[in-house]
Amino acid sequence: MRLTRRQFLVSTASVSLLPAAPPAEPAPAEYPLYIGAYTNGSSKGILVARFNPKTGAISEPQLAAATPNPTFLAIHNSKRFLYAINEVGNWNGQHSGSVSAFAFGPGNSLTLLNQVSSKGVGPCHVALDSMGRMAVVANYSSGSVASYKIGSDGRLSEAVSSFQYSGYGPNKKRQEGPHAHSNTFSGDNKFVVGCDLGTDHIHIFEVDTTAGSLAEHNPPYVRAVPGGGPRHAAFHPNNKFLYVCNEMGNSVTAFSWDPWRGLLTELQTVSSLPKGANAEGNTTAEIRIHPQNGHLYVSNRGHDSITSFEIQKNGTLEFSENKPSGGHTPRNFNFDPTGRWLLAAHQDSGNITVFEIMKRGGLRTTQNQVKCGAPVCLRFLA
Repeated sequence: MRLTRRQFLVSTASVSLLPAAPPAEPAPAEYPLYIGAYTNGSSKGILVARFNPKTGAISEPQLAAATPNPTFLAIHNSKRFLYAINEVGNWNGQHSGSVSAFAFGPGNSLTLLNQVSSKGVGPCHVALDSMGRMAVVANYSSGSVASYKIGSDGRLSEAVSSFQYSGYGPNKKRQEGPHAHSNTFSGDNKFVVGCDLGTDHIHIFEVDTTAGSLAEHNPPYVRAVPGGGPRHAAFHPNNKFLYVCNEMGNSVTAFSWDPWRGLLTELQTVSSLPKGANAEGNTTAEIRIHPQNGHLYVSNRGHDSITSFEIQKNGTLEFSENKPSGGHTPRNFNFDPTGRWLLAAHQDSGNITVFEIMKRGGLRTTQNQVKCGAPVCLRFLA
């Protein structure tokens, strides 16, 4: 439709009167960094340090909340609550581990809200949906998973649904039975994929975030690399691909993901180690995709390194770089909220190292690091 001169002037004047977009908020001087750790040494629970996003400096960690073996953490999307598994075999008189809910308090402290059974032994991972309505826990020793509803006050319900895996794998020492190791929500919160190291299965569940429940999908799982031991997974931000690190296979498997039908199709499996590296005694631990530079990173325990891959348009991976991690047994690692830094937690050497992430995805070693008793999980409050 052609506008008259008067209509055009009125319309352009109206546009000029629209409020300008608010300026971006400046990054804070420091971010709180919460650290999950084993408590059979100097650590007594969940620790907190301060991280400077301008310099990459990290302060000496302090105790935020005393709790046994809080080895994996998750922060609620409201930034009001933190959840931790307690990697134990007996809790409250039950042959079970537990999962704890905390509220953030003054001075980066944590206040326990409640604690419930993990519905299995040796919990090792907790994940939240992106809306913060439910939590899912993996129990390694018993090979089971459980889901929970999160209340408006941050407290956890008792388990809403639970599943006991069954079966075994070809590695008689490590795969004598099921070992649930992680659960990962799809980008649209419709599905959860669960890695079972003991059976080489990647389970697929349908999600009801309102009820906090899981239901087995059809088909209920896909097979991973035999003897590989799928450990952790990461969905691509476009929700079209899934990447799984195989703990015992020293590899990463790329899958295409059909978000409508909940189907995984294997595309490629690549080594997590550089060519010629000795794989004996090495196991992968964590896998993450950088939100900005299009690279995937995986940590290697034994080789004590971090490998980066460039993600291709078709979802496959191309080796980019392998970098010494700066300690022994790198477990979880994380990107700081600005995306400029990568921090790696080393369980056996008791230190956290800091790398600067370069424009093309490479890692630059820095002198910034801090000692910390048996750190295994890093979470920023941003």
